[in-house]
Amino acid sequence: MKIMISQPMTGKSTETIRNERQELVKSLESQGHIVIDTVFEFEGKDPYNNGLFYMGHSILAMSEVDAVVFMKGWERSRGCKLEYELARQYGLFIKEL
Repeated sequence: MKIMISQPMTGKSTETIRNERQELVKSLESQGHIVIDTVFEFEGKDPYNNGLFYMGHSILAMSEVDAVVFMKGWERSRGCKLEYELARQYGLFIKEL
């Protein structure tokens, strides 16, 4: 199964985000799943609305997965809540941690 991880990212460094999801990625991959990397890095990009820019890429990534796993705290994140609603509306498998 192809899986995307949704987690709160606002105000966190790329290193922190990757560290927070590291164990989950290992666990999912050990079960035979493919985890799509959604920790996007765009050097040289400075979009007017950073959150919307990254949400667009997140939605594109969602179009390529079977499931979305939501990490702790997702319900307090604007982006994660949008991803949850899209996953629900489009019939993706959802797992909340």
